[in-house]
Amino acid sequence: MRRALLTALCEAPGPPGAEDRVRDIVVPELTASCDRVERDPMGGVTGIIDRDGPTLMLAAHMDEIALMVTHVDDRGYLRVVPLGGWDPRTLISHRVTVHGRQDIPGVVGTTPVHLQDEAAKQKTPRVEDLAIDTGLPAAEVHRLVRQGDVATRSRTLEPLGRLLTGKSLDNRVGLFVMLEALAEPVTPTCRIAAAATVQEEVGLRGAKIATTRIAPDVALAIDVCPTDDGPGGTVSAGTTRIGAGAAIRIMDASAIASRALVDLLVDIAERKDIPYQFHVANRGGTDTGSLQVSGTGAIAGCVSIPTRYIHTSVEAVHPDDIAAAITLVGGLKERAHELVD
Repeated sequence: MRRALLTALCEAPGPPGAEDRVRDIVVPELTASCDRVERDPMGGVTGIIDRDGPTLMLAAHMDEIALMVTHVDDRGYLRVVPLGGWDPRTLISHRVTVHGRQDIPGVVGTTPVHLQDEAAKQKTPRVEDLAIDTGLPAAEVHRLVRQGDVATRSRTLEPLGRLLTGKSLDNRVGLFVMLEALAEPVTPTCRIAAAATVQEEVGLRGAKIATTRIAPDVALAIDVCPTDDGPGGTVSAGTTRIGAGAAIRIMDASAIASRALVDLLVDIAERKDIPYQFHVANRGGTDTGSLQVSGTGAIAGCVSIPTRYIHTSVEAVHPDDIAAAITLVGGLKERAHELVD
């Protein structure tokens, strides 16, 4: 596994609407694997492998949950609103980088427990209640930061026992799987469009544009999915577990996957001896929701990498699940045509 590539993807900042630094990593990878690379007006990029036959679209989003500055208060603290689905409790006391006129380190501080009354201790914070402290004088913050600037989490990708942990594995690990699957040594039997999409975390927006432009026959999102095997989880038969293989999504709040595509992915996994599991939920969502219904529609589904602690700074994945997802997506390149023949 190309750990350096995954690390670069995860550690690059890529808030919704400002995915530039992630795109700068993705474009050379697509250029090396594809016949050409196209860019859409929203900032998404797609690598095209020209072949006769139907079109298989692969999609993985580049953006991560982030914060947008609403104003700088008179003491120089940055007030923010969320970009994407935050649990504010996971944000307190973390380091961030503010992307203003230059990158500025900051921390999300909170009132010390010594100064809180009982009511304050019991209150669940909102992101809007929090502030970023850059440690700079107010006048300097006003010079460097303006309304609409964004902030992202500051965290490196690190080993955690047999796992990898860091920020933005949602969905840089999905991007990694897509890029590596393009290099899998199988012969494509259809035209392939590998799309690195934007603004998934704020409404699956970039995928809608990409799908309309590509007009795929078959479309596969590649994203993470939550597991139920962390602290506080209720592990039982039917739950998604880390280390148990690639997860084939059957349903979430954004889409019900094509049964024919699910069956094909299962057949590929079993023939290639790829460990796999299913993910069924009535919450969460992926670009599948846009892939399936944009334009005239597509046969659509999702392969996911099981991930603990999604939408925190300590997301965790198992390298074996990454490898399984790469092989599974790679296998679809040589069999997607069976869904439309």
